Amino acid sequence: MTPSPCGPATTPPDLGSPPFQAAARFAPEPIATVEPLGRGLINATFLVATARRRFVLQRINARVFPDPVAIMANLRILTDHLRGTGANTPAHPLRLPGLLATVDGADFHRDGTGEYWRALDYIEDSRTLARLDHPAQAEAVGRALGRFHVLAGGIDPASMRDTLPGFHIAPQYLARFDAIAARPRPADGAALRAALDFVAARRDGLDVLEQAKRRGELIPRVVHGDPKLDNVLFDPEGRHAVGLVDLDTVKPGLIHYDLGDCLRSCCNRQGECERGGSARFDLDLCRAILEGYGAEARALLSPADHAYLYDAIRLLPLELGLRFLTDHLNGDVYFRVDAPGQNLERARAQFRLAESVERQEAAIRALTAGWA
Repeated sequence: MTPSPCGPATTPPDLGSPPFQAAARFAPEPIATVEPLGRGLINATFLVATARRRFVLQRINARVFPDPVAIMANLRILTDHLRGTGANTPAHPLRLPGLLATVDGADFHRDGTGEYWRALDYIEDSRTLARLDHPAQAEAVGRALGRFHVLAGGIDPASMRDTLPGFHIAPQYLARFDAIAARPRPADGAALRAALDFVAARRDGLDVLEQAKRRGELIPRVVHGDPKLDNVLFDPEGRHAVGLVDLDTVKPGLIHYDLGDCLRSCCNRQGECERGGSARFDLDLCRAILEGYGAEARALLSPADHAYLYDAIRLLPLELGLRFLTDHLNGDVYFRVDAPGQNLERARAQFRLAESVERQEAAIRALTAGWA
């Protein structure tokens, strides 16, 4: 749900820590190590090792996800559906982390403090990429996302619960921003004033996809919800996308949010942690991602879906920048920061990326029209 953080990893927990105690609920054999895994900003994630296997342990952030049981219900639906489709076969070589049961056979563990823990398959021989270096990698990302949409296409969206109400609903983010921006605060600096002006100049277009959904032009499907580059697993050589992770936001939604967020994350060669400089939306990477996606999932898209692709590409960096800016104004209570002003700088980076998309509107529209 967020770009890659730029802060240091946490230190491994000790033997008496909640992660060790939770890990034991998923492993009948002795636990060898429990170490922090990744640099996500929402859930606490650990890699657990025993003498015979490794698996991922996560503490679900109930402050962000108010209904962890709904998350687990969606993951159970997805896991069972993918098992039935044979997703991880030579014909569909996309690996998604399946749920692991507790020693009591449950899908999750709730500890004595009320925290929710779950265990997932660890996808061995894989790595993430900080950025895409060439179009072949971008095409692989597009194939992975397209394959996910095809595989999940057999799930009735109505069977899944909305685990994060309002997620990717830009008009709701704007309403929250307006409420927080109206609060009294110290005098604005130049950077904050520029960011506020940026939002003011673009606020009228933030409801474009939701309006299309209300008109029935765009229909909900089962989406990943957070297909940023950090959540795509590659082979050790970084050539082929082998899996998708971070499935908390799998739920009904518009595939435009998935495509837009994937392109937002992948087509900025500066990377998510840009400070200063000028973010640029890379049209070659965009073309490659769309080609890869189309090779897997072109048949899923209607003419109306194609018509709103540019709007999705433009909207997602605007939306994320708005969320960062709101959190900056609200005291950094949602996105973890390593220093004051980091969420403002994150917002400015996304706004620079949105400006790059706007400058290339004609070329992007021509590309998406040709891709149709």
